Amino acid sequence: MDTESTEQTRAPLDRNLVIETAIELVDAEGLGALSMRRLGATLGVEAMALYRHIDGREDLLEGIVDAITDRIERVADMDLGPHGGWQAYLQNVAHAVRDLAFAHPQIFPLVATRHPAAPWLRPPLRNLEVVEDFLTALMGMGFTDDQAVAAYRAFTSFLLGHLLLSVSQRGAPASAGEMLMNDGAHGGEGDTDMADYPTIQRLRAKLSVDHSAEEFETALESLLSRIAAVRGE
Repeated sequence: MDTESTEQTRAPLDRNLVIETAIELVDAEGLGALSMRRLGATLGVEAMALYRHIDGREDLLEGIVDAITDRIERVADMDLGPHGGWQAYLQNVAHAVRDLAFAHPQIFPLVATRHPAAPWLRPPLRNLEVVEDFLTALMGMGFTDDQAVAAYRAFTSFLLGHLLLSVSQRGAPASAGEMLMNDGAHGGEGDTDMADYPTIQRLRAKLSVDHSAEEFETALESLLSRIAAVRGE
């Protein structure tokens, strides 16, 4: 009788429920607690029942990253104020990503290190819809292709450096990045239809160029200039 009652009250199992439950589990106990068996037990089903909705752990991890990053607000939904230009837009995106990292400190290292559908994109802005919105928003505000790509690269570097440190101070394991990099990271775009993201596809070559050395020097010079300003020099 109790079993029948449980079956009647349990929410229908679907992909969204599986992923959201996995997010709750990782938030509460860390990524190390996530297994198909544990997730199935949390949902009140056998682990094999999950495979009707996800294609194993790899698909589950991708689903978690997609679900979390999809919560970043799009420019059309932002209130940028009467003079809302690119600075107001970037402020909104930065705070949205920070809020996401602070709300899910155990998951953010996964967002930062999980291999993206388009491997030339950079963490933590790897969600294709978010990146497409980011690039088209900046170009709609007068940025050229080169300027939009440069802004994307500098902005993501800033977010990643600050937020990985912040979530580690909030309990995320210091070794999570290395662990997740080794957790079956895969290459290629898989079955992703890049035709749905024309701006990303058009800027692929620019997004793929490695300017990490120059970016490091630029960021370092900016930091030194800020320190000099604090000293009144």
